[in-house]
Amino acid sequence: MSPLPPRLILLAPMEGVLDHDLRDVLTRVGGIDRCVSEFIRITDQLLPRRVFTRLMPELHHGSRTPAGTPVRAQLLGSDPQCLADNAARLAELGPEGIDLNFGCPAKVVNRHRGGAVLLDEPELVHRIVAAVRRAVPARVPVSAKMRLGHLDDTRMLDNARAIAEAGASELVVHARTKLHGYKPPAYWERIAHIRQAVALPVVANGEVWNVADAERCLQESGCDALMLGRGLVGDPGLALALRGLAQPGWRELLPLVRLYGRLITPRVAPRHRGGRIKQWLNMLRRRHAGAAEAYAAVRELNDAEAIEGRLAQLEQRVQQQAA
Repeated sequence: MSPLPPRLILLAPMEGVLDHDLRDVLTRVGGIDRCVSEFIRITDQLLPRRVFTRLMPELHHGSRTPAGTPVRAQLLGSDPQCLADNAARLAELGPEGIDLNFGCPAKVVNRHRGGAVLLDEPELVHRIVAAVRRAVPARVPVSAKMRLGHLDDTRMLDNARAIAEAGASELVVHARTKLHGYKPPAYWERIAHIRQAVALPVVANGEVWNVADAERCLQESGCDALMLGRGLVGDPGLALALRGLAQPGWRELLPLVRLYGRLITPRVAPRHRGGRIKQWLNMLRRRHAGAAEAYAAVRELNDAEAIEGRLAQLEQRVQQQAA
C-alpha cells in the first residue's frame, strides 16, 4: 500500500452540491489543502467581474475560505479565445489559480460542447489550455481536470499530453469516462498510464470514500495527491483521517449542518433552503448514524425554519447525552 498521508488533498467541485457555503463549512473541519469552485460557464461573452465574485465570493477575501483554505476558480467552455478573455479578467481579481473543466458528464453541459465531450477533440483541449495559459500572468497557475474520456478512453493519453504540452501546471484525473458517470468502480490503474505519459503533477480522483480506498487509489494510480468529492462531503473528517488525525463525531458535525443552513439563508430562496440542508444530511448518512436519525426527523419537513428547529432539538439532545 502507498504510504499516507497524501502530499496534497483537494476538495472537488460538485455542481449543485458543493457551493461556497459548503466549502466554508468543510474547510473549517480541516485537512484540505485547496478547493476548486463550481464551474463558471463561459459561452460567447466576457462576463462582468460581479459574476465571478457572485459565483466565487472567496475572491473578495484573497481567494480563501474563512478558514484560510485557497480556492481555485474553474472555467467551463469550448471557445479558446472567449475562455482566454474571461480568464484574463478573472486573473485581475486575484484567484489562487484557474482550473479548466474537461470532466463534467452532465448531458446539458455536453450538448453545449462543455465538459467531458471535449475529450473527443484533443486538439481543441490543447488550444483551450494554451490560450488561457497565454492570457493570464505567469504567477497564476493554470490547471485542468479531465475524465478518462468521453465514451471510451482511447484518447486518454492524447488529452493528457495536450493539456501538459499546452502549459498546465497540474492535472486532476477522474478515473472514469463520461459514459461511466459515477458508477463504481473507478479505474485508478488507468491514471498510472497518464502519469507515465506526462511530466506535470497528476492528482487522482474518483470513488475514494475511506482510508482504505485512498490507500488503494494511491497505490494503483501511483499518485501522491488526491481530490475528494462525494467521499468528503459524506464524511467531512476524511481528509483528517488521511493525515492520521482525529475525526469529528456527529456531536461536532451537527452544529456545522445548522451553520450551513444559516449561511445559505441570504441567497437561497426559502422553498429551496430545506432541500439543500436535507441533501447534505442525506449524504452524511453514509458515514454517521446520527445523520440518518436527523435526516429521518426532517425528511417530511419543507419549511427551512421548521427543519432548523428540529435540528436544534436534536443538537441539544446530543450535547446532553455527551455531558
